[in-house]
Amino acid sequence: MAHWDLLNDDEQQRLGQRAIDLFVNVRWEAANGFSLSDEMTMLIAAEASLIALERPADSFRNVHAVVVHPTTMVMRGQHSQVAGVASDDPIAIIGQADPTGPVLIAWDAATHQARHPEEGNNVVFHEFAHKLDMLIGIANGTPPMRDVDQEQRWVGACTGAYERVVEGRSKALRSYAGVNPAEFFAVATEVFFDTPMLLTSHEPDLYAVLADWYGQDPAARVPRT
Repeated sequence: MAHWDLLNDDEQQRLGQRAIDLFVNVRWEAANGFSLSDEMTMLIAAEASLIALERPADSFRNVHAVVVHPTTMVMRGQHSQVAGVASDDPIAIIGQADPTGPVLIAWDAATHQARHPEEGNNVVFHEFAHKLDMLIGIANGTPPMRDVDQEQRWVGACTGAYERVVEGRSKALRSYAGVNPAEFFAVATEVFFDTPMLLTSHEPDLYAVLADWYGQDPAARVPRT
């Protein structure tokens, strides 16, 4: 987990405890034919706990089970990523989060991305960000806010950044962030923690509201050369 060495002693201690709590309180399952070790489980728990490190202790109260698959999965049946548009075509996925169901994680993606944050993709950050978003019951790209002022700043910054993604003008977020506001928040979370300097350079307002909501400043952890 490359992020570990960027944390100070206090952060490492608290992250370790959070990861243990998630390890103990969530049901961990391996997909059929796959063997899941404690080390593998703890890596996913630590990655998930990192994004909630400064959030309330019960931030993952709606996470009851995590199912780990060895590699990419194929989702079948009717699904919809854009409101009003449904499809039953099979789709390859490396993760999934459902408001009432388990979190699905592809192990090969999770372990590779934990070692290579410079790529800006992290399926664990992405799916557990969805679960934070779902704390209000639905995933709409606006997780629970502490007050109206915070929500107004959030909506203002995210709306502008989201429009730039949809229009193909974003230099920080990949196109998948334009699927809907929920995916925007999840992708923005990946970039915020993995490549924060990219976000501060191209989307400073978005970085500011994410730093305020997550209570963390990942850009300050990046070693300066």
